[in-house]
Amino acid sequence: MDRFEAMSAFVAVAEAGSFSAASRKLGTPLATLSRKVSELEEQLKVRLLSRSTRQLALTDSGQEYLTVCKRLLDELHDVERQLSGEYRAPKGELVVSAPIVFGRLYVMPIVVAFLRAYPDVQVDLRLADSVTNLLEDHIDVAVRIGDLPDSAIMAVRAGDIRHVVCASPAYIAAHGAPAHPSALVDHDCISCTALQAPHEWTFKHGNQIERYKVRARLVVTTAEAAADAAIAGAGVTRLLCYQVARAIGDGRLALLMRDQEPNPAPIHLVYPSGRLVPQKLRAFLDFALPRLKAALVFEA
Repeated sequence: MDRFEAMSAFVAVAEAGSFSAASRKLGTPLATLSRKVSELEEQLKVRLLSRSTRQLALTDSGQEYLTVCKRLLDELHDVERQLSGEYRAPKGELVVSAPIVFGRLYVMPIVVAFLRAYPDVQVDLRLADSVTNLLEDHIDVAVRIGDLPDSAIMAVRAGDIRHVVCASPAYIAAHGAPAHPSALVDHDCISCTALQAPHEWTFKHGNQIERYKVRARLVVTTAEAAADAAIAGAGVTRLLCYQVARAIGDGRLALLMRDQEPNPAPIHLVYPSGRLVPQKLRAFLDFALPRLKAALVFEA
C-alpha cells in the first residue's frame, strides 16, 4: 500500500462526505477509493469512517487522523513545490478566484497582463459569486468583497466598493428622482437577489443602517440583468458601484441618494496563511495590487 495515496484518498472521501462524491471529484474508480481506505484502516488497526447505507461519518479517531493527514499532505506538497522551483522563481499554475462581474471587468485584464509578464506561469481563473474555501478548493488567491471573518487567511486590502442607487435619465424624467429611501415604495424598483432581499433594501441613517421597503416590479438574479433593465428605463436599481461604473460614466444611468449610501465594503486579495508563499503568488500580489487599487477609484 502507498501510504500517501491512501491518506489522500481518505482525505478526499472525508471532505466530500461520500465515496461516490470523492470518486467523481478525483476521477478515480469508486472501488479503488474504497480499497485504499480499507487498507489504511487495516494498517492502522482502527476504524476511520463509520459507514451505513445512508451516510458516511468520521469516527473520533478518523477526525483526529484527518487533521494529521491534511497537515502532512500540505507539508509534502510544499516540499515538492520547493524542489520544482516554485519558491525560487515564478512558475507553475496559479489558481485565482473572483466574483463573476468583478472578475470579468477588473481581474481578467490584470491576469492577461500578468501572463505576458510571466511566461512560466499558467493561471486558472475561477469566476463565481459564492465564497470559496481556499484550502479545500486549492485556490492560491481570491478576491473577497466585504468583511473577512475567517482569521485563517492572509489579506491585503485593495480598496472599497460602494452600494449605489441609480436609474436612467429617461426614468427620472418620467417619474422623478426619489429623494429618500422611504419614497422607493412609490417607484418601480429592480432588485438583484444576488445582492439583497428583493423587497427590502438597506440604507444609512446617521450612524445606523436601516431597512426600507421597496416596490420590486422586477426581480432578477444577476447584476448585469438589473443594470440592463435600469438602462432601458424599467426602474430604480441598487447595485455595487463597479457593476454600473461604465453606464454612469457615459450617462446611461444617474446616481441617486448619494448621502444615504451604506458604508463602503472593503475589497481584499486573500490567500492561505501559515505556509511559504510561492514566487508565482508573490509576483501576482505585487503585480495585481497596485493595478486593482488604480482601477477601483470610482468618482461617479
